[in-house]
Amino acid sequence: MPELSRFFGIIIRMFMEAGEPHHTPHFHAYFQSDVAVFSIEPVEMIAGTLPRKQIRLVEAWGELHTDELKTCWELLQSGHAAFKIDPLQ
Repeated sequence: MPELSRFFGIIIRMFMEAGEPHHTPHFHAYFQSDVAVFSIEPVEMIAGTLPRKQIRLVEAWGELHTDELKTCWELLQSGHAAFKIDPLQ
């Protein structure tokens, strides 16, 4: 699963779902042993768990990069490589 970004100990990844029924466009956030899934539009946690601080950081990052996340989703679903997205600083 391609890594799109990494910041404050959080890793953001996105799956290619080619050949699978497409779910809501989403990305995965990993922090220590926690994993959560966030929808792209609107940016909100739809599954999993993260500490509250990390949820807020991921939501802020996602809001800043919604267009890039949508583009990465489309690229991956069409069988192309996604690109790196700037981390939250």
